[in-house]
Formats: sequence, C-alpha cells, structure tokens
Amino acid sequence: MLDYKSSGVDAEKKESSLNRLLEYVTRTFPLNPCKPLLPIGYYANIIDLRPIGQSIGIAFSTDGVGTKLLVAEMMDKYDTVGIDCVAMNVNDILCVGATPVSMVDYIAVSEANAGLLEEVAKGLYAGCEMAGVNLSGGELAQVAELLARKPGKTSFDIVGTAIGTVDPDHIIVGQNLKQGDMLVGLESSGLHSNGYTLARKICFEMNKLSADHYLEELGRTIGEELLIPTRIYVKEVLEMMKHVEIKGLFHVTGDGFFNLVRTAAAVGYRIENVPDPPAIFSYLQQAGRVPHEEMFRVFNMGIGFAIVIPDDSSQWEKLRTIAASAGRRIHRLGYVVDDPTRTITIEPYRIAGNSGSFQSL
Repeated sequence: MLDYKSSGVDAEKKESSLNRLLEYVTRTFPLNPCKPLLPIGYYANIIDLRPIGQSIGIAFSTDGVGTKLLVAEMMDKYDTVGIDCVAMNVNDILCVGATPVSMVDYIAVSEANAGLLEEVAKGLYAGCEMAGVNLSGGELAQVAELLARKPGKTSFDIVGTAIGTVDPDHIIVGQNLKQGDMLVGLESSGLHSNGYTLARKICFEMNKLSADHYLEELGRTIGEELLIPTRIYVKEVLEMMKHVEIKGLFHVTGDGFFNLVRTAAAVGYRIENVPDPPAIFSYLQQAGRVPHEEMFRVFNMGIGFAIVIPDDSSQWEKLRTIAASAGRRIHRLGYVVDDPTRTITIEPYRIAGNSGSFQSL
C-alpha cells in the first residue's frame, strides 16, 4: 500500500519544522499596533486596523499550486494553473468570513519565456474573473540556479497572496459551533491542487502512464484530468453569508478532511453521508492501493468546500437554493459533536481519527 510519506511528503517532519519557524513569526505580532486578530493555524489571518482609526479588518492568505505545475509541464499546457493559484488563495480568505478583494503573485522562472507567461496570465485572469477580484501587482524572478534545469523546458513556480475585508466583530472561525450543527459539503471539481506528489507517483511512476494516456473510467487523458482547475467558491459562498447563518467555513485542501477541525471551538464531526467522489479518486486508490484512511487524510474526496449551519430546515433550504442558482451541488454530510479530542468519524468508510491520522473502526 502507498501513502503520502512514502511518495515524498512527510507531514510529521513538516509540522516539527513549521513549529520552529512559527516561534519567530508570532514574535513579530506586537511589532505594530495593527496586530493580527487570530493565532497562526487558520486559513487566513486578519489585521486589525482599528488602532489607526479604521473600523475594518484586512484578511491575508498566501498559497501556491505545488507540484501540479509538473503536470502542466508534462502536458505543455499552462493556461489553467493561474486559476489554481487564485482559487487556493481566495477560497482560504472566505474561511474567516472575509470578502476577497485583490491579489498579488510571485512567479519564479528558470528563464524568461513570453509564451509560457502569457498562458499563465490567461489563467490568472480567468480565476480573478470567477472570484471577482483584481490582480494588483506581483514579481517575476529569473532564478535558474534555484529551479531544476530541464532540457527544452522552462521550470517555474507560482505563488499568490490574497487580501480581503471583514468586520473585526464578525469574524467566522467556528467559535460558536455546537453539538448538532449541520455539516454541508460543496462538491469539488477533482483533485484541486493538493496531493499531487502522491497522485503523480501513482500515475507516472507506479503505473508508468504517460500524461496523454486515455483512461476510459475518466473519459479523458490522465493529464487532462489532473489539470482540471481548482473550483472557486467565492460568489456562491458570499451570497450564502448574506442569507444564511454561517457558523463555520472550510476549504478542503492539504490534510484532507482534517481541515474541518481548524476551528476555535473544540469540536469533532460525525459524517454519515459522503457522496460518490469523482472517478479520479477511485482510480488513484485502486491503482496505488491507498487505504481509505490515507485517501481522506490527503485528498478532498469530492468535497472542496464545507460549511456549518444550524440544524434548521429553513437554513438548509436557503443554502441549497443559492448553491443551485450558482450551478453547484451540495450535500448534507453530517453534524458537529462536542469533542475536545476533535475526532472526525466517517461512518460510510468505517474510519475515525484526530491529530491528523485516521484509523479503521
């Protein structure tokens, strides 16, 4: 059986290394009167501008596309990864109850390549259009010594930073979650931009597929499947926040379903319904012999964004109506449980876990 660690991503080692970095990061908080309102660990942080007379908070988040870029390189297709860069940032901004406003990007290249950059820019524009944000600046760096040199290829990386606005008195970080609240999931478009080190190992190393290998069960080539852009949830979620009592917002990215416990309240979840995920997940699980426990720890498993609302039929109907108007499918997944261990139980797959690890029941 294959897992994320054996494919090259050690989550435990990352956590240990990150803790050392964060010690110094948090020491910067008091260096300016406009302090962060949240500790490190949520999807975005919020800078409080009230000390300088402004009654608003500015939400910040930064993220990249990761090794999905290597699939774009294999396909020589770069016009969608900009969408991924926008999506990974603006979806995170939503998760503190903020409205995304603008972005900047950082693109590192082994050499200036006008054609590649134009294709990346097309995706950035498309993503910004979907999210209703602008791209207000960025940096293009030629750093050949830092990037892998590949004959006939321009190596590159792209990272974005998004900002949004939020009332400091109306931040949403799951602080009011309680037993019985409803957990709702919005469908993903596929893998989005996480777990690609494991996915690439399964497809291109273990099973020796080429990027243009057609898979009947997917209805497209594996390369086309892996380049499906990350879904952007901004417009429908902002509309939901206007009309529904939203108690928690979760972008299901790295760490899979464990993103659901990034809350101020110490709660867990009992998940009773998981819709059938897109076929790519079944393919990866079978081709890589990946257990359920690892699939739900690494991938979004067909749920790209989750919301917690009160267990109220009228709230559910409003949510479903807004989702349908946006052409999105949503599912009632389960409910919140009071649990200081923050355990997630996924009943259909008979697994449960906390602290970043699932076990069989």
